[in-house]
Amino acid sequence: MKALLCTRYGKPDDLTLADIPDPVPGPGEVAVQIEAVALNFFDTLIIANKYQTKPALPFSPAAEFAGTVESLGAGVTQFAAGDRVMGYAGYGAARERIAISASRLIKIPDSLDVDRAAGLCVTYGTALHALKDRARLKAGETLAVLGASGGAGLAAVELGKLMRARVIACASSKEKLAFARKHGADDGIDYGSEDLKEVLRRVTQGRGADVIYDPIGGAYAEAALRSIAWGGVFWSLVSPPAKYRNCPSTSCC
Repeated sequence: MKALLCTRYGKPDDLTLADIPDPVPGPGEVAVQIEAVALNFFDTLIIANKYQTKPALPFSPAAEFAGTVESLGAGVTQFAAGDRVMGYAGYGAARERIAISASRLIKIPDSLDVDRAAGLCVTYGTALHALKDRARLKAGETLAVLGASGGAGLAAVELGKLMRARVIACASSKEKLAFARKHGADDGIDYGSEDLKEVLRRVTQGRGADVIYDPIGGAYAEAALRSIAWGGVFWSLVSPPAKYRNCPSTSCC
Protein backbone atom coordinates (compact mmCIF):
# COMPACT_ATOMS: atom_id res chain seq x y z
CA MET A 1 0.00 0.00 0.00
CA LYS A 2 0.99 3.64 -0.40
CA ALA A 3 1.95 5.72 2.62
CA LEU A 4 3.15 9.29 3.11
CA LEU A 5 6.22 9.04 5.31
CA CYS A 6 8.34 11.37 7.37
CA THR A 7 11.81 9.89 6.95
CA ARG A 8 13.65 12.99 8.19
CA TYR A 9 12.42 15.95 10.19
CA GLY A 10 11.48 18.99 8.17
CA LYS A 11 8.60 20.56 6.24
CA PRO A 12 5.69 19.02 4.27
CA ASP A 13 7.78 19.09 1.08
CA ASP A 14 10.28 16.77 2.79
CA LEU A 15 7.72 13.96 3.13
CA THR A 16 8.05 11.00 0.79
CA LEU A 17 5.54 8.63 -0.82
CA ALA A 18 6.48 4.99 -0.38
CA ASP A 19 5.16 1.44 -0.64
CA ILE A 20 4.86 -0.37 2.69
CA PRO A 21 3.24 -3.68 3.71
CA ASP A 22 -0.49 -3.81 4.38
CA PRO A 23 -1.27 -3.79 8.12
CA VAL A 24 -2.60 -6.90 9.87
CA PRO A 25 -4.93 -6.20 12.80
CA GLY A 26 -3.87 -7.74 16.09
CA PRO A 27 -6.14 -8.63 19.01
CA GLY A 28 -8.59 -5.81 19.70
CA GLU A 29 -7.63 -4.01 16.48
CA VAL A 30 -9.44 -3.13 13.27
CA ALA A 31 -7.97 -2.74 9.78
CA VAL A 32 -9.49 0.29 8.06
CA GLN A 33 -9.25 1.32 4.42
CA ILE A 34 -8.72 5.07 4.69
CA GLU A 35 -10.78 7.28 2.41
CA ALA A 36 -10.20 10.73 3.94
CA VAL A 37 -7.58 12.21 6.26
CA ALA A 38 -7.67 15.52 8.14
CA LEU A 39 -4.61 17.65 8.79
CA ASN A 40 -4.11 19.97 11.75
CA PHE A 41 -1.49 22.52 12.76
CA PHE A 42 0.26 20.06 15.06
CA ASP A 43 0.95 17.83 12.04
CA THR A 44 3.41 20.46 10.85
CA LEU A 45 5.03 20.38 14.30
CA ILE A 46 5.30 16.61 14.60
CA ILE A 47 7.12 16.26 11.26
CA ALA A 48 9.53 19.01 12.38
CA ASN A 49 10.18 17.22 15.72
CA LYS A 50 8.70 20.20 17.58
CA TYR A 51 5.72 18.44 19.15
CA GLN A 52 5.41 16.61 22.46
CA THR A 53 4.60 13.38 20.61
CA LYS A 54 7.82 12.17 18.98
CA PRO A 55 7.33 8.96 16.98
CA ALA A 56 10.34 7.08 15.72
CA LEU A 57 11.31 7.62 12.09
CA PRO A 58 9.91 6.76 9.61
CA PHE A 59 6.27 7.48 10.41
CA SER A 60 3.16 8.84 8.73
CA PRO A 61 1.64 12.11 9.96
CA ALA A 62 -2.10 12.79 10.27
CA ALA A 63 -4.03 12.06 13.44
CA GLU A 64 -7.61 11.66 12.25
CA PHE A 65 -9.26 9.82 9.39
CA ALA A 66 -12.41 8.19 8.06
CA GLY A 67 -12.90 5.08 5.98
CA THR A 68 -14.31 1.55 5.82
CA VAL A 69 -13.61 -1.47 8.01
CA GLU A 70 -11.77 -4.18 6.05
CA SER A 71 -11.03 -6.82 8.69
CA LEU A 72 -11.13 -7.45 12.42
CA GLY A 73 -8.61 -8.70 14.92
CA ALA A 74 -9.44 -11.27 17.58
CA GLY A 75 -12.00 -10.14 20.15
CA VAL A 76 -13.52 -7.26 18.17
CA THR A 77 -17.31 -7.53 18.17
CA GLN A 78 -18.57 -3.95 17.92
CA PHE A 79 -17.62 -3.53 14.26
CA ALA A 80 -18.08 -5.53 11.07
CA ALA A 81 -16.43 -5.51 7.66
CA GLY A 82 -17.98 -2.75 5.58
CA ASP A 83 -18.77 -0.42 8.50
CA ARG A 84 -18.05 3.25 7.85
CA VAL A 85 -15.88 4.59 10.67
CA MET A 86 -13.95 7.66 11.79
CA GLY A 87 -10.97 7.48 14.09
CA TYR A 88 -8.17 9.16 15.98
CA ALA A 89 -4.68 7.70 15.65
CA GLY A 90 -2.48 10.46 17.10
CA TYR A 91 -0.30 10.05 14.01
CA GLY A 92 0.05 7.48 11.24
CA ALA A 93 -3.12 8.02 9.21
CA ALA A 94 -1.58 9.40 6.00
CA ARG A 95 -1.68 6.00 4.31
CA GLU A 96 -4.12 3.77 2.45
CA ARG A 97 -4.80 1.42 5.35
CA ILE A 98 -4.29 1.41 9.09
CA ALA A 99 -4.59 -1.16 11.89
CA ILE A 100 -5.84 0.57 15.02
CA SER A 101 -7.45 -0.26 18.36
CA ALA A 102 -11.22 -0.62 18.07
CA SER A 103 -11.54 1.78 21.02
CA ARG A 104 -10.27 4.60 18.79
CA LEU A 105 -13.02 4.20 16.20
CA ILE A 106 -16.58 5.51 15.95
CA LYS A 107 -19.23 4.45 13.45
CA ILE A 108 -20.22 7.14 10.97
CA PRO A 109 -23.96 7.78 10.58
CA ASP A 110 -25.38 7.51 7.06
CA SER A 111 -26.06 11.26 6.99
CA LEU A 112 -22.38 12.16 7.39
CA ASP A 113 -19.87 11.98 4.53
CA VAL A 114 -16.31 10.77 5.09
CA ASP A 115 -14.68 14.12 4.30
CA ARG A 116 -16.52 15.83 7.17
CA ALA A 117 -16.22 12.83 9.49
CA ALA A 118 -12.44 12.78 9.10
CA GLY A 119 -12.13 16.26 10.58
CA LEU A 120 -14.31 15.90 13.68
CA CYS A 121 -12.13 14.21 16.29
CA VAL A 122 -9.49 16.86 16.95
CA THR A 123 -11.16 20.27 16.69
CA TYR A 124 -14.64 19.27 17.82
CA GLY A 125 -13.36 16.84 20.43
CA THR A 126 -11.12 19.57 21.84
CA ALA A 127 -13.93 22.13 21.89
CA LEU A 128 -16.41 19.71 23.47
CA HIS A 129 -13.95 18.77 26.22
CA ALA A 130 -13.13 22.43 26.87
CA LEU A 131 -16.71 23.73 26.96
CA LYS A 132 -18.50 20.79 28.58
CA ASP A 133 -15.95 19.06 30.82
CA ARG A 134 -13.68 21.93 31.85
CA ALA A 135 -15.63 25.17 31.53
CA ARG A 136 -19.02 23.56 32.28
CA LEU A 137 -20.68 26.06 29.96
CA LYS A 138 -24.37 26.55 30.79
CA ALA A 139 -27.32 27.68 28.70
CA GLY A 140 -27.63 31.45 28.80
CA GLU A 141 -23.98 32.09 29.64
CA THR A 142 -21.73 34.18 27.41
CA LEU A 143 -18.94 32.46 25.50
CA ALA A 144 -16.21 34.50 23.78
CA VAL A 145 -14.21 32.62 21.15
CA LEU A 146 -10.85 33.97 19.96
CA GLY A 147 -9.68 32.94 16.51
CA ALA A 148 -13.32 32.20 15.81
CA SER A 149 -12.97 31.55 12.09
CA GLY A 150 -10.25 28.90 12.40
CA GLY A 151 -10.85 25.18 12.80
CA ALA A 152 -10.70 25.05 16.61
CA GLY A 153 -12.50 28.36 17.02
CA LEU A 154 -15.31 27.54 14.61
CA ALA A 155 -15.93 24.24 16.39
CA ALA A 156 -16.34 26.15 19.67
CA VAL A 157 -18.75 28.60 18.02
CA GLU A 158 -20.96 25.80 16.73
CA LEU A 159 -20.88 23.74 19.91
CA GLY A 160 -21.43 26.81 22.07
CA LYS A 161 -24.64 27.54 20.17
CA LEU A 162 -25.77 23.93 20.49
CA MET A 163 -25.21 24.32 24.25
CA ARG A 164 -27.48 27.43 24.09
CA ALA A 165 -24.86 29.95 25.09
CA ARG A 166 -24.58 33.47 23.74
CA VAL A 167 -21.54 33.25 21.46
CA ILE A 168 -19.29 36.24 20.74
CA ALA A 169 -16.90 35.55 17.88
CA CYS A 170 -13.54 37.36 18.02
CA ALA A 171 -11.38 37.45 14.90
CA SER A 172 -9.02 39.70 12.97
CA SER A 173 -11.25 40.86 10.11
CA LYS A 174 -14.87 41.54 9.22
CA GLU A 175 -14.77 38.76 6.64
CA LYS A 176 -13.76 36.23 9.29
CA LEU A 177 -16.49 37.47 11.61
CA ALA A 178 -19.09 37.14 8.85
CA PHE A 179 -17.94 33.54 8.39
CA ALA A 180 -18.31 32.86 12.13
CA ARG A 181 -21.79 34.41 12.15
CA LYS A 182 -22.85 32.03 9.37
CA HIS A 183 -21.96 29.23 11.78
CA GLY A 184 -24.03 30.59 14.64
CA ALA A 185 -22.15 33.41 16.38
CA ASP A 186 -24.48 36.00 17.92
CA ASP A 187 -21.99 38.90 17.98
CA GLY A 188 -18.57 39.66 16.56
CA ILE A 189 -15.52 41.64 17.59
CA ASP A 190 -12.85 42.58 15.05
CA TYR A 191 -9.76 42.68 17.25
CA GLY A 192 -7.74 43.73 14.23
CA SER A 193 -9.37 47.17 14.42
CA GLU A 194 -11.11 47.27 17.82
CA ASP A 195 -9.95 47.13 21.42
CA LEU A 196 -10.85 43.57 22.44
CA LYS A 197 -11.05 44.27 26.18
CA GLU A 198 -13.22 47.36 25.84
CA VAL A 199 -15.60 45.90 23.26
CA LEU A 200 -16.02 42.64 25.16
CA ARG A 201 -16.97 44.61 28.24
CA ARG A 202 -19.37 46.76 26.27
CA VAL A 203 -21.22 43.92 24.53
CA THR A 204 -21.58 42.08 27.86
CA GLN A 205 -22.91 45.25 29.56
CA GLY A 206 -19.80 45.45 31.74
CA ARG A 207 -20.14 41.94 33.18
CA GLY A 208 -17.60 40.18 30.99
CA ALA A 209 -17.68 36.77 29.30
CA ASP A 210 -18.43 33.73 31.46
CA VAL A 211 -16.19 31.51 29.34
CA ILE A 212 -13.32 32.51 27.06
CA TYR A 213 -12.09 29.91 24.58
CA ASP A 214 -8.62 30.76 23.27
CA PRO A 215 -7.06 28.34 20.78
CA ILE A 216 -4.35 30.76 19.63
CA GLY A 217 -2.79 32.57 22.62
CA GLY A 218 -0.49 35.49 21.95
CA ALA A 219 -1.27 39.18 22.24
CA TYR A 220 -5.04 38.91 22.70
CA ALA A 221 -5.01 36.47 25.62
CA GLU A 222 -4.40 39.17 28.24
CA ALA A 223 -6.96 41.53 26.73
CA ALA A 224 -9.56 38.76 26.86
CA LEU A 225 -8.66 37.85 30.44
CA ARG A 226 -9.04 41.47 31.50
CA SER A 227 -12.65 41.37 30.30
CA ILE A 228 -13.68 38.05 31.85
CA ALA A 229 -16.60 37.80 34.28
CA TRP A 230 -15.88 37.26 37.98
CA GLY A 231 -15.48 33.52 38.48
CA GLY A 232 -15.32 33.01 34.71
CA VAL A 233 -13.32 30.31 32.96
CA PHE A 234 -10.44 30.97 30.57
CA TRP A 235 -9.61 27.90 28.48
CA SER A 236 -6.59 27.93 26.21
CA LEU A 237 -4.57 25.56 24.06
CA VAL A 238 -1.54 27.53 25.26
CA SER A 239 -0.57 28.80 28.71
CA PRO A 240 -2.23 32.05 29.85
CA PRO A 241 -0.02 35.01 30.79
CA ALA A 242 1.99 34.01 33.88
CA LYS A 243 0.59 36.73 36.13
CA TYR A 244 -2.95 35.34 35.67
CA ARG A 245 -2.28 31.65 36.33
CA ASN A 246 -3.22 31.88 40.03
CA CYS A 247 -5.83 34.62 39.74
CA PRO A 248 -8.60 33.91 42.32
CA SER A 249 -11.31 35.37 40.09
CA THR A 250 -10.56 33.16 37.11
CA SER A 251 -10.21 29.48 36.39
CA CYS A 252 -7.58 28.82 33.75
CA CYS A 253 -7.46 25.38 32.24
